[in-house]
Amino acid sequence: MKIGILFDAMSALGPLPDGLILEAVEAVEGAIAAWGHDAVRVPVNPDGRWVERVRRAKFDLVFNLCEGIDGVAEFEPMVISVLELFGIPYTGSSSATTALCLHKNIVNTLLDSAGLPVPRWSLARRGEDVTSVGFPAICKPAAEDASIGIEQRSVVRSTRALIARVEAMHERWDEVLIQRFIDGREVNVGIVGDDILPIAEINFGEMPHGMWKIVSYRSKWITGSDEDVGAAPTCPANLPRALARELERISLAAWQAVGGEGYGRADFRIDRSGQPWLLEVNPNPDISPGAGLARMAGVAGMDYAALVRRLCEIALAQPAINAAELWPRALLLSGTSWAP
Repeated sequence: MKIGILFDAMSALGPLPDGLILEAVEAVEGAIAAWGHDAVRVPVNPDGRWVERVRRAKFDLVFNLCEGIDGVAEFEPMVISVLELFGIPYTGSSSATTALCLHKNIVNTLLDSAGLPVPRWSLARRGEDVTSVGFPAICKPAAEDASIGIEQRSVVRSTRALIARVEAMHERWDEVLIQRFIDGREVNVGIVGDDILPIAEINFGEMPHGMWKIVSYRSKWITGSDEDVGAAPTCPANLPRALARELERISLAAWQAVGGEGYGRADFRIDRSGQPWLLEVNPNPDISPGAGLARMAGVAGMDYAALVRRLCEIALAQPAINAAELWPRALLLSGTSWAP
């Protein structure tokens, strides 16, 4: 097979390159080669020339590592839409699911209506009044991922601090999600296909005194920082079996609710009474070799090459859609027919 690997070119190859992106590209490339297939890198640039390259390449499959264009997460679904338009099988979730999950307020409404435990929340739009959800609360961009926009000052204890934080965030983002902060443990549930991976926990034992125990941008991406050291992942998490089963149940229900496919991750906080609270559902999470999903897969006995192959097999097993047949089918089901 000829397999394309899509990734954000500006983030990986620009003036301030993100080495983790290239690490993931190289690891996936090596796994595909070990499987006996050809891998072709396709850097995704804002100029759009990559679209024609994908069209001409006639890939049998695309391994999608592109989480945005030039670091902008809102462009991620557009990249997937190109693959859907061309009818090319690809790893991970659809453009619809990815776009949905980038709008945390809409996802929260959907999950809440499904009866899943979501902390109380509100949306603060630029120019509108801020609605409190109680304190402490955490503020985050409504349409970002990878902990972008999350820092120690994101957690607030008063209305004054809340308004100040939201106003600061509105300098960059039009919409800010305000959510009740759950003090307690944080765990991640990984999903590959229909399977739940061993649950991981973020160990905040080394977080410096006086800091909020959260997974901030610094803790996730600034290796060696105090918040990185203070938010160490461990897998498997030491959880009562009943609680682990409940986390698995909620994760699968949430994954189904958003239409997730391929692989994903659900993030939770567990309060002092042992109640799990669903924070986010993440389609296409980071799968670099050192990231959480790969770590969870390894604990399950699936090495990195096996994980990459499994994601490719899941993608290839999805029903093929021939865009040229959609309109004639729609007309037929509307009581008429169409001939070219």
